Amino acid sequence: MPRRRSTIPNRSFRIADQIQRDLAELIARELKDPRVGLVTLSGVDITPDYAHAKVYFSQLAGDAQQAQEALNHAAGHLRNGLFKRLHIHTVPTLHFIYDRSTERAADMNALIARAVASRAKDDDTP
Repeated sequence: MPRRRSTIPNRSFRIADQIQRDLAELIARELKDPRVGLVTLSGVDITPDYAHAKVYFSQLAGDAQQAQEALNHAAGHLRNGLFKRLHIHTVPTLHFIYDRSTERAADMNALIARAVASRAKDDDTP
């Protein structure tokens, strides 16, 4: 009996979610590189063949470029840790990408606050 195609994307999302959870734990517990500070994984995108995964992260403090280099340098070690935890045929090659969405959100909030303050000042002047 053939499988329904509608279940395949759900499997991909479940695997990406599991990779995100396991990587967060591996980075916090096993990665000792001082360039990687408090890192938050914001998402994982997996190719359909599970060969590659883009792991998006943000960092609370420190240099994001150095953290990205350190994480990409440790990608093989982290992939090995994932191989021991995941029970899938192909564990993807990891590519870490700095997620600037929190910075963009803060910039947008500042612009909105500035526009609201400017409008309030214009409304107060007779």
